[in-house]
Amino acid sequence: MIIRLLPMTLVMAIIFFLSNTPGKDLPSAINGLDKILHAIAYGTLAASCLYGIHPAARDKSSLRTGIAVVFFCFFYGMTDEFHQSFIPGRSPSWLDIAADATGAALTVLVWHGWRARGFISRRLRKTMGSC
Repeated sequence: MIIRLLPMTLVMAIIFFLSNTPGKDLPSAINGLDKILHAIAYGTLAASCLYGIHPAARDKSSLRTGIAVVFFCFFYGMTDEFHQSFIPGRSPSWLDIAADATGAALTVLVWHGWRARGFISRRLRKTMGSC
């Protein structure tokens, strides 16, 4: 079970490492590109969280599981923005938090939709359940 949490822990560590980079060391971004990168990063975090949740709990109530994952990612995004307030050249942004939550929510919606329509096959569920 612990091994299922490794991808989530790795993604969280990468996000922390990137947010710990001083502002002067960051490349200048195309306007709005940083929000897309935030959404991708937190969508990846949401996917790794969904993978890390024990299959029995995940299958019990996929909607409740999805909501919990989005709230977890939202909370981690808030703490990440707070952390950035201590990094030279960086500042917290509510728009970044919104992009984080949007990326997580889109990932959970796609996952929930796949489950509801049967795109995640029984065989894959059995394979994931044996981990």
